[in-house]
Amino acid sequence: MDVNFIFKIAAIGIIVAVLNQLLSRSGREEYAMITTLAGLVVVLMMIVPQIGNLFNYIKSIFGL
Repeated sequence: MDVNFIFKIAAIGIIVAVLNQLLSRSGREEYAMITTLAGLVVVLMMIVPQIGNLFNYIKSIFGL
C-alpha cells in the first residue's frame, strides 16, 4: 500500500466532513447524511481491492 493511497482516503474524509458540516448548518440534514454515505461507499470501493490483494499475499505466503 502506498502513502498516496492513505492521503487520498484522508482527503475524501476531510471533504466529506466539511460538506457534512455545511449541509447540517444550513438545515439540510438529509443531504448531509447522503453525502456521508456516499463518501463511505467511495472509500469502501477503494479499500476492497486492497483487502483482496492482502488475502492473496497471505495465501501465497502460506502456500494455500
